[in-house]
Amino acid sequence: MKHNPFSKELDERDVFMSRDSTELLSRLEYMKRSRGFFLLTAEPGFGKTTLLRKFSSSLNPGLFKVYYSALSSLTVMDFYRKLVMNMGEMPANKKISMFEQLQRLIADSYYDRKITPVFILDEAQSLTGGILEDLRMIFNFRMDSDNPYITIMAGNSNIRRKLQLTANQALRQRILGNYHMTGLLREEIGEYVKSRLALAGSADANIFTDAALESIFTSTGGALRLINTLAAASLTCACSRNKNTVDEELVYQASRDIEI
Repeated sequence: MKHNPFSKELDERDVFMSRDSTELLSRLEYMKRSRGFFLLTAEPGFGKTTLLRKFSSSLNPGLFKVYYSALSSLTVMDFYRKLVMNMGEMPANKKISMFEQLQRLIADSYYDRKITPVFILDEAQSLTGGILEDLRMIFNFRMDSDNPYITIMAGNSNIRRKLQLTANQALRQRILGNYHMTGLLREEIGEYVKSRLALAGSADANIFTDAALESIFTSTGGALRLINTLAAASLTCACSRNKNTVDEELVYQASRDIEI
């Protein structure tokens, strides 16, 4: 193999199209036409950021401009400053001035230059109540009759609980699409592992036995990051023991070594 087949350094074009991947990207495709707010939730390690990269790379740069932010644990003022700076201007000193800046920048992009701004707010579970309250005002255009933007809030399940609060009801009602990722299905594990081995140049697609794959699924619950970690550790165990295949015993030993 040319490299670690389970490295996180994966080209967006090579993302495995699982049920999760297909469903999420289909819903995001709909958002390209409808625009507005989209909520994406998943527990850590389920691959949401990878799929957001794939979605972003698929957008026509002549029609869409992506603004990504993973710094969600900010004050309201810092949040405004970051959005304004991401859009290419120096932030004003006062909040109301930055609010007007943001609305002008979004409107100029969509109405004048015909480019839809796409805001990806990763780790959205860390957004404060103040920021969530202001989001609905920042993205209120033409008396709330138009959506000249796409805003994707991505985070773990805590963001859903925050949005259920009465204080966030107005924002929750503006969410036009949502999806919760659940990881790979048992029947997808084998094809996923084979696809990663093939990308690394392996000529043997059956290095992992069916029992080993079953053990990996049981240990990881379908979480991609854990699958990659455990599969890589299992290969290391097989190599150290001069074995050509990975069985359930090696997976068990690897899981103990890395404490999954």
